[in-house]
Amino acid sequence: MYAYAGRGVYSQKERVNNLLRLVTKGSNRFDLFVTAMPRSKRRAPNEMSSTDEDRYSSKRIRNSNSSSRRFQRLDEPNTFSQKKCLAWFREYTSPDEPDVLGPEGMEKFCEDIGVEPENIVMLVLAYRMQARQMGFFTQEEWLKGLSELQCDSIQKLQGRLEQLRCMLNDQHTFKAIYRYAYDFARDKDQRSMDMETAKAMLQLLLGSEEYGYGDGEGDVAVIVGEALGALYAVINKDQWCNILEFSRTINIELSNYDVDGAWPVMLDEFVEWLKAARTKTDIS
Repeated sequence: MYAYAGRGVYSQKERVNNLLRLVTKGSNRFDLFVTAMPRSKRRAPNEMSSTDEDRYSSKRIRNSNSSSRRFQRLDEPNTFSQKKCLAWFREYTSPDEPDVLGPEGMEKFCEDIGVEPENIVMLVLAYRMQARQMGFFTQEEWLKGLSELQCDSIQKLQGRLEQLRCMLNDQHTFKAIYRYAYDFARDKDQRSMDMETAKAMLQLLLGSEEYGYGDGEGDVAVIVGEALGALYAVINKDQWCNILEFSRTINIELSNYDVDGAWPVMLDEFVEWLKAARTKTDIS
């Protein structure tokens, strides 16, 4: 094995002997080590390499991100908490039925959010929860609806009430809520809805001018409710859905009603009853 040293070529043994001679002349291992190591170039105090700049920038970014996370943690009360939402639900339930919010709890809940139980916005809220029975919210329904709305407190839900009302302005959403209302309000032991409940729900859904269905004393909800109350004791879901289509299509004077159209028998009978009632009123 050979190594180059200056102009000549020395064997490994000769290189070792040369090093030993240097040691015997007074040099120590540390001197030899220092002499062999390349001297590092001193940097001026203000001099910074591009690598150092990158490292410094990265550190600043990390510190900035850490600060952002700290501020974010301070804002956490604005985020939705399922645990907090569930604790809120428990305020309206009893120890006997901790997973069901019943009529008494519903009354307190409505009072807390500042909404009357018969306000249509409560029907919209029930629709968002997909509640199965009027006057009751289960824990599962509560968490489903309020997690979608991102509400875990009275204040947050109050801030969403206008959004819930505005859902009624969309025809497709209104139709979905109207159809949902039938199963929501009917007695679960019966396949049909009793007429008193139907009249109340029709008044709630179709009796408001705000949503384009009310017409003062002659609004469609009152007229249909009175007529059907005189003719029927109960109403099935198909009949319920046809009433909405009828109210959207036929005017109060019935001038555009086609007796040969595809309307169900119930509505033919309703039109005949209403015409007879009006004729009787005109004569008297």
